[in-house]
Amino acid sequence: MYVVALNGSTHENGNVAYLLNRILENIKGAETKLIHAAKAIEELKNPFCVSCATPCPKVCFAGTAVEDAFEEMKRADVILVGSPVYFGGPSAQIKAFFDKGRAYRGEKAFVGKYGSAISCGASKYGGQEATVNALQNIMLVQGMSILGPGSHAVDAGHLGVCASQPASEDAFAESRCLSLAARILELAK
Repeated sequence: MYVVALNGSTHENGNVAYLLNRILENIKGAETKLIHAAKAIEELKNPFCVSCATPCPKVCFAGTAVEDAFEEMKRADVILVGSPVYFGGPSAQIKAFFDKGRAYRGEKAFVGKYGSAISCGASKYGGQEATVNALQNIMLVQGMSILGPGSHAVDAGHLGVCASQPASEDAFAESRCLSLAARILELAK
């Protein structure tokens, strides 16, 4: 099994990366990779989609880290997408990253792949579930199947992995990370 995690935060060692790494390190035996979406788009002339043509010719990101990231996602069995909460929703960086994925949507590259959403906000009720929902909508538009953090080993789950910062001190978020890792391992069987 191959699991790719996308960090939608500008902080490569921040709260979202912490949560994604906690999940990845508990998926024993799987190949895993963490990709920093914000870093991938920063090298682009236009880090956001300008819808230059339909279908998307990939000319704005061919040969870049964005193309590499999408190609890794194409190989993946499970894709984890994490974002901090900014004004009640996901970061502009993760949205811009997925907006560049129009060509992959046309190819149906992610249809049937499992995807799960992870978010972290500054306060307990800071928009984490709204952010998870927005990330799930992105995954659904790409044809992915939503994977919640429930497992037979733990419980039926919740909407996604949601944390309050600092994520490393959020015991409930930690339990959701472990449950999602257990669910992914169940899929592997």
